[in-house]
Amino acid sequence: MSRSPSSEAEDDGDWRFGVDEVGPEGLIEDQPPEQEPIEPGSPNAENVLFVVLGVLLTVGLLLSAVFPNAL
Repeated sequence: MSRSPSSEAEDDGDWRFGVDEVGPEGLIEDQPPEQEPIEPGSPNAENVLFVVLGVLLTVGLLLSAVFPNAL
């Protein structure tokens, strides 16, 4: 499927910036930087359970692949 040059210009028109529109850090000058950083939270018991279960299943799968006649 071929595209005409005019359709290509319409598709990416929102993503082009001029040199005078971007600041020295590569940020758009109209947008302020993030106000507050993302802080780590404490893990929930349910999340920890699923991570531990995934680790155990992965180790079991790897052991069964390396030692197929062990059981």
